[in-house]
Amino acid sequence: MVQATSVDAAGKLHQDVLRALDLGMLARWDRTRLRDEVHRLAKHLASTSGTKIDDATRDRLADRVVSETFGLGPLDDFMTDPDINDILVNGHNEIWIDRCGVLSRSPHTFRDDAHLLATIQRILAPIGRRVDEASPMVDARLADGSRVNALLPPLSLQGPVLSIRRFGRRMSGGKLLANGSLPAEMLEFLGACVAGRMSILISGGTGAGKTTLLNALSAWIPASERVVTIEDSAELHLEHPHVVRLETRQPGADGRGEISPRELVRNSLRMRPDRILLGEARGAEAFDLLQAMNTGHEGSLATIHANDVREALMRLEMMVLMTGIDLPLKSIRSYITAAVRVVVHMARLHGGSRRVLRVSELRGIDEQGEYRLIPIFEFQQESVRDGRAIGRFHATGEVPEALEKLTASGIPLAPGQFAQRWLKAPGTEELRHVA
Repeated sequence: MVQATSVDAAGKLHQDVLRALDLGMLARWDRTRLRDEVHRLAKHLASTSGTKIDDATRDRLADRVVSETFGLGPLDDFMTDPDINDILVNGHNEIWIDRCGVLSRSPHTFRDDAHLLATIQRILAPIGRRVDEASPMVDARLADGSRVNALLPPLSLQGPVLSIRRFGRRMSGGKLLANGSLPAEMLEFLGACVAGRMSILISGGTGAGKTTLLNALSAWIPASERVVTIEDSAELHLEHPHVVRLETRQPGADGRGEISPRELVRNSLRMRPDRILLGEARGAEAFDLLQAMNTGHEGSLATIHANDVREALMRLEMMVLMTGIDLPLKSIRSYITAAVRVVVHMARLHGGSRRVLRVSELRGIDEQGEYRLIPIFEFQQESVRDGRAIGRFHATGEVPEALEKLTASGIPLAPGQFAQRWLKAPGTEELRHVA
């Protein structure tokens, strides 16, 4: 009840401030002066409204009016919090946030559907997009790289709905180690594979950290190489001196103008890339990427949605078949194994922690035409404690066949570091030897 009263008071105060402002002066004021004037007016009107409120409450109310007038209202704080990954608005009175992998409901709300819709339009205005009855759905990228999706009735049955995927924090390999996403031995091996031009496929579910890992691994790409990235929504921010970033385009209101991932992959081959990084393999573009990996663009990387390593390869097979090419399954699998050398699988576990569950080497196919997937490193979940998954990483004892190629490339790794044992990583169980 207190919250509703505060929301109503803020809404009334907002309207009072707008009526009191000299709109003719606004064009001649910079943003700082305008904010100061709104803050002064809001405090004055709140103190003369007949409502008895203390100074601290009045200041908070005035600050909120400033936010409502020039910012994003209830979303302002979330948009500047580097720990928040997702902002999910399920109607004007329900806001959820994903902070460090944990989803929770916010006490903040919008006043009504009109307030939420006005905020959505304010978010979209700087990028020249809008939603209305004629076009009740929008998917776009903001200037800071965040991805925004909004739907209006009748597509949504609960009023306007807004989803914002933020990419404010870049995770380096060191930060992934500190977070316990993977141990040092695993990161060293993956980094060596990237430096040694071995193509890597990263699989996992939504929010598992696939793009974050791909971005971190790109640090091992030599500075002398030219890299082309291809994404539906630009999320990769490579710290590399020679990068060309490509992004697909959705069709316009007339249904024309779409540029697909496959078109961009094919075009990228004419741009003299040393490597291609595909933000997510979803369709026929996967076949063109495999062709590139097999014809001089080794060391390319891609992510794919899948629940485990073998499912990732099965999805890759389906993507090849989507091209209409009539090949036996065994031939398709041979083509995939000739292109991809390492498959990494990630997951978001209980409590929001993200872990690399398995790093496997793809060693061709066997006599029955099945993939020879050899796990090199694994994460073993043992329990859930206080709502968080508890487990340990371990080396399986399998020595990668890739060591020979890495050594020949001047990137030697000691076979002993792959000896069967438990591995230390922050947030996991203590080190002990495998029995």
